[in-house]
Amino acid sequence: MLTAKQHELIRFIQQRLEETGISPSFEEMKEALDLKSKSGVHRLISALEERGFLRRLPNRARALEVIRQPEDATPARALGGNVVSLAPAAAGRAAPEAANDVIQLPLHGRIAAGAPIEAFEGHSTLPVPAALLGPGEHYALEVSGDSMVEAGIFDGDFALVRRTNTARDGEIVVALVRGEEATLKYLRKEGGKVRLDPANAAYDPQFYHADEVEVQGKLAGLLRRYH
Repeated sequence: MLTAKQHELIRFIQQRLEETGISPSFEEMKEALDLKSKSGVHRLISALEERGFLRRLPNRARALEVIRQPEDATPARALGGNVVSLAPAAAGRAAPEAANDVIQLPLHGRIAAGAPIEAFEGHSTLPVPAALLGPGEHYALEVSGDSMVEAGIFDGDFALVRRTNTARDGEIVVALVRGEEATLKYLRKEGGKVRLDPANAAYDPQFYHADEVEVQGKLAGLLRRYH
């Protein structure tokens, strides 16, 4: 039997996973449950882990997996301004991949983390642990350049990208510029223009008209090889 707060938290996490493919941040969970501190969120998550409702996926920030739903589901109600469905998870949803499964992601060449360079130039695959990926279609790109180092993204890393053509302000995206060059940057929208921000003080932001930039995906994770 879950407490009311545990019940609320697992439903909130499940809703965010279904909507975005990414589990909510601790700050978002704290606000949704009207808790005073993030330590309360940690305690709730630990309790749900012990009871077999949640699992933290290794080597990923903000990576929570809902293993099972509470059986005592009740109608939806509002949580901190978010309407959370407390109905059981939809039937027929694919079961989560086991943490030790490996998926062969399409590997589409190199992408710039500096000045834009051509991407999607070739087609091979990259083996990726399924635990690094959330729901949705993904592909991989090899990072070239150092303009995202302050975000922990280095030259030679493999960016794991969730395919989408939309993104929220401040997310790291694969942006196709003028239909021919791709780059990995923070996306910012300013009026009718788009600003692509680096994560390196040595680089300047790049400004484009909105119709010059097409979002091709959002960063979902990274793989790094040590030689």
